[in-house]
Amino acid sequence: MQEIERKFLVTSTAFKKEALTSYRIEQGFLNTDPDRTVRIRIKGNTGFITVKGIGNASGTTRFEWEREIPVNEAEQLLDLCKAGSIEKIRYEIPVNQHRFEVDVFFGANQGLILAEIELTEENECFKKPNWLGKEVTGDKKYYNSQLSKNPFTNWKNIPL
Repeated sequence: MQEIERKFLVTSTAFKKEALTSYRIEQGFLNTDPDRTVRIRIKGNTGFITVKGIGNASGTTRFEWEREIPVNEAEQLLDLCKAGSIEKIRYEIPVNQHRFEVDVFFGANQGLILAEIELTEENECFKKPNWLGKEVTGDKKYYNSQLSKNPFTNWKNIPL
């Protein structure tokens, strides 16, 4: 149940031409402690509950447990979540044998575009598309749980 992923800023919307799918995501958090988050998510028409643990020193690897739940239960649990929901459109882009998930945020995080890639090992090599920008893996301010508390539109010096 270890998740190994790296996260990057995105420098353009060129990824949209390469996307196989896209769907809306709405999520809230029952707990936003960076060492243990509990997330409720509606992805398309499916509900999920996810628990994430503390990451390693580089921020690439952390515990993740996720289960599908009925969407009506996810909607009820979203009502119990802390203030500050996350709204985004996710694009899935294949690049060689990997898949990037690019999130275009709206609402309180309007203007932020992040890409994630899941890996099977921390030092795994992968092709970096032209639209991939600065790596922000391990920078907790880019965690969705933290964006729900301190949204991107509130940042004073927005790094892009």
